[in-house]
Amino acid sequence: MHPTHQPKAQPPGRPRRPQGSGKEPSRAPGPHPQPPGADGGGRAAVWRHDLSASVAVFLIAVPLSLGIALATGAPLQAGLVAAAVGGIVAGLLGGAPLQVSGAATSLVVVTADLVHRYGWRTTCAITVLAGVCQLALGALRVARAALAVSPAIVHGMLAGIGAAIAIAQLHVALGGRPDSSALANLAALPRQLAAPHLGALLVGAVTVAVLVLWPRLPGGAGRALRSAVPAPLAAIAAATAVGVPIALPRVELPALHAVALPGLPQGPVAGIAAAVLTVTLVAGMESLLSAVALDKLRTGRAGPGDGTGGRADLNRELLGQGASNVVSGLLGGLPIAGGAIRGSANVAAGARTRRATVLHGVWVLVCAGLLAGMLELIPLAALAALVMVVGVKMVSFAHIRHVQRHREFPVYAATLVAVVAFGVLAGVTTGIVVAVVLSLRRLTHTRITVLEESGVHRVHVRGQLTFLAVPRLTRALAEVPDGANAVVALDGSFMDHAAYESLHHWCEAHRARGGWATLTGRTGTPITVPASSHACRPWTPWRNHHCTKPGAGTGGAGQLVGGLSAFQRNTAPLVREELARLAREGQRPTQLFLTCADSRLVTSMITSSGPGDLFTVRNVGNLMPPPGDDASCDSVGAAIEYAVEVLKVDSITVCGHSGCGAMQALLGGAGRDPGAQTPLARWLRHGRPSLARMERIGRLGRGEVAVADRPVTDDLERLSLVNVVQQLDHLMAHACVARRVAEGSLQLHGMYFHVAEAQAYVLDAGTGTFAAVRPEEPAPVH
Repeated sequence: MHPTHQPKAQPPGRPRRPQGSGKEPSRAPGPHPQPPGADGGGRAAVWRHDLSASVAVFLIAVPLSLGIALATGAPLQAGLVAAAVGGIVAGLLGGAPLQVSGAATSLVVVTADLVHRYGWRTTCAITVLAGVCQLALGALRVARAALAVSPAIVHGMLAGIGAAIAIAQLHVALGGRPDSSALANLAALPRQLAAPHLGALLVGAVTVAVLVLWPRLPGGAGRALRSAVPAPLAAIAAATAVGVPIALPRVELPALHAVALPGLPQGPVAGIAAAVLTVTLVAGMESLLSAVALDKLRTGRAGPGDGTGGRADLNRELLGQGASNVVSGLLGGLPIAGGAIRGSANVAAGARTRRATVLHGVWVLVCAGLLAGMLELIPLAALAALVMVVGVKMVSFAHIRHVQRHREFPVYAATLVAVVAFGVLAGVTTGIVVAVVLSLRRLTHTRITVLEESGVHRVHVRGQLTFLAVPRLTRALAEVPDGANAVVALDGSFMDHAAYESLHHWCEAHRARGGWATLTGRTGTPITVPASSHACRPWTPWRNHHCTKPGAGTGGAGQLVGGLSAFQRNTAPLVREELARLAREGQRPTQLFLTCADSRLVTSMITSSGPGDLFTVRNVGNLMPPPGDDASCDSVGAAIEYAVEVLKVDSITVCGHSGCGAMQALLGGAGRDPGAQTPLARWLRHGRPSLARMERIGRLGRGEVAVADRPVTDDLERLSLVNVVQQLDHLMAHACVARRVAEGSLQLHGMYFHVAEAQAYVLDAGTGTFAAVRPEEPAPVH
């Protein structure tokens, strides 16, 4: 419960398809709706999405692949080979269908060192061996275990690689040549800045300027241009145009038949083994993390026919990456990994299935064969500037804030510095060592203080309470006099069994000597040990609530009394302070929530609201009779007037739900008799406008009402949705509501809650579409 949370109706983002399979008891049986793509028109639409996405990713992949190849010192065609193989092989075999694989950004520093140390043919052999290792790891199904590495180490590794890339490529953008060592490049940077090549500097500056300004193009024309032409392509095109009259080094692509095949590894066995291990781990880690990040971007959408369901199969993805590296190495390509840059662009462009990834690889292959002449016009300084910007973006301030919040910045910083200074494998090893040392320090570093305040002895324990801290804890507890009042505050997240036993025995002994002792957590809430293993949750049905079973002699209200007793025992101590504040200050809700009286609709649970948050009106069918319709309906009108004029709420939400009994009764003919005598029948007459509206718009909705990403299930759900829209119209008939909406101080929202799937939908009034509300998600890993 969040007493101070003010729920706001949020505009729907990309809707999330409900995954539940439960059905309402009152739902009429019928055939299951077909998934998108089950008919010919759907397949054509999916093909169109995949085709357009493949072109968009292809336009990003070509300049990026050439830039990565330039940064590693490999033949430039090796980047195109990696992009084509990554798209086709990993696209067909991988377990993340929307992930786009290609030349690995995270391996730029590693590959550059390998090319410098062993030569290109041996580097290709190392790529093949790393692919074989990835195949073995995928067969052993260890992919999920790789994600156990601390995010601080992963982000630090990527930031270190990004910093090394940016420093090296800055030399190329200034017209110089980078060294294989990041430290040497850093030391030589002042000399390079003092004497740049003006032509290369101009081309690099144009590239960076377009990359930075392209996403910020204003107006509708700017948005259309941004969606049609990716920023990397625009930057390379502009830089190439600027560099036409300038004598600069440019792309050189060897003939397709002149691909350098791998040779037998030449070098010390230990060095070759370390190189294979590094490529295997870094490429595999980047691919798996990118696949997990894309899972979050996919919003639960599974492409028809891809066979993957909702989540990526990480072991299959590792197998696909291994096969790609074997093929790429054999054909003279760079090491391959799945990348968040290309993958997120694929999702954003609307890709639905793995066809988009495979087609992008085909376009790269066609480009390398037919458009080599155009590619050879690109200045190397432009590619260097492009990769330099990519490297800078790998140092993410969002990641820095994230690890700082979790007190893991030392791990991040140590990994970053070690990657720049000593290489990727040494950097990751350094990060792991620092993480272990930091964890051990936190586990053993416990501060215990004893203070007396107003006759109460407070024992404050900061840090983890383990057996190592038991001697200090015992000495501190001995300072509390017999018979004194004591509070032991535990400000840590872990207490082992030895510490618990020591603390528990002291509390019992202190109470036996006439004292009073209590344990509190970080927030000051008392810590109690449950009497049994059963734990009742507020949303558990009463029939399963062992702690609210009726006592003897309580009669029919026993269950209710039992629930009240449980509230007084468990919940009242937690909310008493907040309710006391509300009692003093009065209610000041910002939301009026009009919903059905159905017992399954728990408004505080589905809106994550607490006392004082919602002014709620509930009636049968969530009906809002227009003013003057019937004098017997003044109670609802009075609540509207009170909320709008007195409480000054900011918004009104009308919430319908699945399986609504009132809507079922209207479909069955209730409320049609003008001479109805029962109160329920007279009340349901207020639902007749909704029924007439549904009959007028027909089963297809004619654009007035729909659910995003799935068809409306049946007439009962259709009427429930139409009823929400109709009641919003009735609200506007109230003068106070219409006035404040016109002033812009009041907003109206429609909502539909599917009970069986525990899924909320919010109405987009402009399109008449109810879109699924998605859960909140962490930022993807890049």
